[in-house]
Amino acid sequence: MVSPWKTASVPGLQLGLGCGFWICRSYRFLFRAGAMGPHVVPRQLVWLSRWQAVCAWGASVQHRTWAGVSRIPSLLSSGGALSASPLVCRSSSSTPPGAPEVVLTQQRYPVTRLPFSVVSSEDLAAFERILPGGVVTDPEVLEASNVDWLRTVRGCSKVLLRPRTSQEVARILRYCHERNLAVNPQGGNTGMVGGSVPVFDEIILSTTLMNRVISFNSVSGTLVCQAGCVLEELSRYVEERGFVMPLDLGAKGSCHIGGNVATNAGGLRFLRYGSLHGTVLGLEVVLADGTVLDCLTSLRKDNTGYDLKQLFIGSEGTLGVITAVSIQCPPKPRAVNVAFLESPFYVLVETSGSRAGHDSEKLSDFLEQALSSGLVTDGTVATDQTRLKALWALRERISEALSRDGYVYKYDLSLPTERLYDLVSDLRARLGSQAKHVVGYGHLGDGNLHLNVTSEAFSPSLLADLEPYVYEWTARQRGSVSAEHGLGFKKRGVLSYSKPPEALRLMQQLKALLDPKGILNPYKTLPAQA
Repeated sequence: MVSPWKTASVPGLQLGLGCGFWICRSYRFLFRAGAMGPHVVPRQLVWLSRWQAVCAWGASVQHRTWAGVSRIPSLLSSGGALSASPLVCRSSSSTPPGAPEVVLTQQRYPVTRLPFSVVSSEDLAAFERILPGGVVTDPEVLEASNVDWLRTVRGCSKVLLRPRTSQEVARILRYCHERNLAVNPQGGNTGMVGGSVPVFDEIILSTTLMNRVISFNSVSGTLVCQAGCVLEELSRYVEERGFVMPLDLGAKGSCHIGGNVATNAGGLRFLRYGSLHGTVLGLEVVLADGTVLDCLTSLRKDNTGYDLKQLFIGSEGTLGVITAVSIQCPPKPRAVNVAFLESPFYVLVETSGSRAGHDSEKLSDFLEQALSSGLVTDGTVATDQTRLKALWALRERISEALSRDGYVYKYDLSLPTERLYDLVSDLRARLGSQAKHVVGYGHLGDGNLHLNVTSEAFSPSLLADLEPYVYEWTARQRGSVSAEHGLGFKKRGVLSYSKPPEALRLMQQLKALLDPKGILNPYKTLPAQA
């Protein structure tokens, strides 16, 4: 069987267009797990578990009739099951029927509450003066914000604040700083590492109502917006004006742009447009003491002093609360092609360019080479927007599928491409029957592996077999313990596997400088001793 990793060196792969890659070895699991609910798992999806069925309805890849031809008509047509279903929209409040109550984080993990103040009736009255009507204390409403969408960690906050402006955020933080009240910034609550929910009783500061587009330059493509804007809505907004967001995630229907920036989210367009460290032009951030740091520039070039915005991109709300973002949006491609291939892994390749005929020809030439060399054995190509979205929806729903299979241990790793899948095979042998499934998928183009292990319920013994083994294995490959999802609560203690002591010390000094009382998102990102 030809190694799928040779894809990276096949002549013509880049196509001059900028490709997006996704790869998954255990794709069949998506359908076994009942990922998409009863309305999306009829026979059309089940027969995808045998790849030949994908091509059974039309000319196959082996007939060399690639461009614009759908090989999955009943799946991708207007009457197909997948096209009729909405794109996945993650929400922490969508609890599966009969799901058990999530154990409190403080009961499941060895963590001690720091000496912060407890919210009093006087504090609630003060918040109500700052945010008339924006203070939530209803336990039923708070429940959704206390639990992560994976239902693996749970806090016990009694207060949810919903500001609308940066000045309201500033007044809240100024008050909390004076009273030594811990604050948990929260966007769409779609994080993977427990960084967006309280560990104890921290005040939840939600950006939900901070959802206004401030400006958009239709010539440069510069978008300025508040932090609570939902990524999918921003995507729709800029696409109507001839541009695209440089970021695309499976959670785009729920995640907030401020949270994306705070976690330095990677996503499906990383290979094409780079990281948020490059596409974010400026930020407005409120510091722990209520100081508003206005670095909301729209300039492409600004070489004056330290680039302060970079401190907050990926800081996960521990250094300041992002309230507004200036981001560079690239022009919308005029031609997009998606190829869904077997090699023997399932690989999704997207190309984007400016001339449909030229782009399709180059993709067809590449696929001809890949097929004749034996690197690819079968596949399908789509150019229609409905079919493109349907194929990408299969990729985007894998995480949701896994969440229906029981408790999920998630690892988001960067590894050398040639070793990308070895850890999955290694763990299957190591864990045996302890795990229901060991699943690996991710981004071939940037070496990002999403490793998932499922079990019936949380198991301390299984966790002990996974950690620190997974992190030690990654460190031996000189990889990263977090490729795109951050550290949050779950990975705060493993930063040393990817960063030297000198780097950790500097991070701790920066935290102490910007948040001397440690009130911003405590118990997250940095090791406990910080």
